[in-house]
Amino acid sequence: MTWNDLVAVLPPFILIVGGMVILLADLLVPANRKAVTGWVSFAPFVLALLAVFALWGQTGAAFNSMASLDGYALFLDAIFAGAGITTLAFALRYNESRSIQRGEFYPLLLFAASGMMLMGHATNLLIVFVALELLSIPLYILCGIARRSVQSQESALKYFLLGAFASGFVAYGIALVYGATGTFNLNAMARIIAAGQYTDALVLYAGAGLILAGLGFKVAAVPFHMWAPDVYEGAPTSVTGFMAAATKAAGFAAVARVFVFGMGDLIALWQPVVSVLAALTMIVGNLAALAQTNLKRMLAYSSIAHAGYALVGIAAGGQTGASSVLFYLAGYAATILAAFAVMTVMSAPEGEDQSTDSYTGLIQRRPFLAVTLAIAMLSLTGIPPLAGFAGKYFLFRSAVESGLVWLAVIGALTSVVSAGYYLRVVVVMFMREPGAQKPLLSVTGPARSAAIAVASLLTILIGLLPTPLLDTIAQGVQNMPR
Repeated sequence: MTWNDLVAVLPPFILIVGGMVILLADLLVPANRKAVTGWVSFAPFVLALLAVFALWGQTGAAFNSMASLDGYALFLDAIFAGAGITTLAFALRYNESRSIQRGEFYPLLLFAASGMMLMGHATNLLIVFVALELLSIPLYILCGIARRSVQSQESALKYFLLGAFASGFVAYGIALVYGATGTFNLNAMARIIAAGQYTDALVLYAGAGLILAGLGFKVAAVPFHMWAPDVYEGAPTSVTGFMAAATKAAGFAAVARVFVFGMGDLIALWQPVVSVLAALTMIVGNLAALAQTNLKRMLAYSSIAHAGYALVGIAAGGQTGASSVLFYLAGYAATILAAFAVMTVMSAPEGEDQSTDSYTGLIQRRPFLAVTLAIAMLSLTGIPPLAGFAGKYFLFRSAVESGLVWLAVIGALTSVVSAGYYLRVVVVMFMREPGAQKPLLSVTGPARSAAIAVASLLTILIGLLPTPLLDTIAQGVQNMPR
């Protein structure tokens, strides 16, 4: 390993080393002071974010072209580091209130985030698989970290069992693709496919289909979505927020690397399949969300629908499609983290009430929380000038430019449907009297208040000023080594 190799993967390397150090140091922390481990865990995330800024603009390959340093990977690193910092900010108090303030929570969060970052850097199918497992295994444990909760244990078991099958699909698909092309390297694969030098088209297509199915599970695309509602509902809210924001971005990082760039010349083959998956995911996710009275389950089905929107950009293909997906994921991450930050604060000391009715009259009880959640709901709906509107606009525009007008129309229509369940939350908070409600957790802590405020501010700024961010993303995608 050379210094250049290390620099190319510096952000995930910082998280891995930080996680190992904190895991060992936590052995010295008393059981009743595990919050100290959480506060220390901010340091690796902040250092990783600083490393992103220091490396921005640099490009190159590392570890014999198995990993890449480019704007695409660094932008994703920034998303994951930001999601980790925000999650830590609202997890500290939440974990304490739920009696799950365990020191291992924080190293596991670091390890999961490092796997997500590595997914963005991967230019080799073997690294894609390693990164997939590195992000998945800690998340399985985090979902079940509330050991006394039957729902938490159920969510962890379901996620683990279905995730294991999905990993098997990916592994078998990688083997088939290697058998057809003779390489694991995505850049070499792209050249082989462009020249038509693969040995067996049927084997290549089957491998691509299996990889798509496995990664489709990770992003909760229909018909690989059935795990999401139960896992989202049963997992601790601090974990659910991180999964909703970061895991989806990591999954799409791999989908774009493999299909848009590695198999871009096969777009005539996989574009119809991805387009149908996108349409089904948008329709099923939005219609199922309409029937939900539990806010976490509603956001779970909502996340399925948003996976469909992101798949629109994948189906569009090319640099424009990939750029629109990254832009959308950035806005979605900020928005969904703001929503889940409010939900952690809405937990009463004696337990969580996840029903929509528990938010009745919130504007009178906690105006700051009500306004924050309203901004998130309006952004997820796609109301201008928020991040959700800008993200959907660029996704649908890329689809139209690629000739997928019908897919953009379905996206627009399902966005209208989504208003039915997003605006319901706003109505409950602003237009109904509060009545007798359970007490809320304190929000006076600077870390929690700052996390909520920053996530809301980003949701607004990304919508108001989309061009600088989109230009930065497009430049990063354009500079990716081929």
